[in-house]
Amino acid sequence: MDDRIAIAFDKARLSKAGKKSAFVSYACAGDPDFETSVEVFKRLIEGGVDLLEIGVPFTDPLADGPTNQRAAERALAAGIRADDVFQLVRRIREISTEIPIVFYTYYNLVFSRGNEEYVSLAKEAGVDGLLILDLPPEEAEEHLAVCDKYQMKTVFIVAPTTPADRIPLITKATTGFVYYVSREGVTGERTDLAEGVEDALSAIRQNTDLPVVVGFGISNQEQVRGTAKLASGVVVGSAIVKRCEGLSSKSDEGWRDFSDFVEELVAGCS
Repeated sequence: MDDRIAIAFDKARLSKAGKKSAFVSYACAGDPDFETSVEVFKRLIEGGVDLLEIGVPFTDPLADGPTNQRAAERALAAGIRADDVFQLVRRIREISTEIPIVFYTYYNLVFSRGNEEYVSLAKEAGVDGLLILDLPPEEAEEHLAVCDKYQMKTVFIVAPTTPADRIPLITKATTGFVYYVSREGVTGERTDLAEGVEDALSAIRQNTDLPVVVGFGISNQEQVRGTAKLASGVVVGSAIVKRCEGLSSKSDEGWRDFSDFVEELVAGCS
């Protein structure tokens, strides 16, 4: 099977349109309900997003700020459960067989199902990679083995507080792309770019040839443009999720505003 993640980053890097970086969008599965969520991801794809990061609703999302926590609460209140998230991926695959899909999730959701069953179901549905927020590589031996068996890519995080001697361990466990969290704390919109990103990316790249994306706090085109000059990919989450709140499939004006905002963000990568 083709490596959709690698292909997407290569396409962005080699784009004749002057693209500097891949654009990675985050949205929560099932927010605010299943059918509206399908339309959200459809609009993201149509808006030119290069990779979909899908948040799996969880009752205790410790790494998420208020905006993303509310999205998970809306999805759970709408009755979204693990099997619905897999079904959502199948619906997205009817829209696009090419766009990479990465789950942003917590280990409890994987462990409670069983590593092998969860990874196999995700792969069958059309997921390309797993980013498990609370699973450090030191404790991921079983998970890594199962991902290797099913050719599921792994994504691990480097933070501003990560000691330099841990970076090789993190990059060794990573097979999809490295996610650099540019700020301490939880997800959420910020008014300025984080400091020290260039130095951090340089330290990571000394240990891996895989793409390195930057996320947390990036919320407008100017910030996307500044980050795209440095990183292989730029992640925008909370700013997109905020615009999912109140969306309905019957609100044409709301959908136009959502699509316009996505296109504006994506343009920042060029």
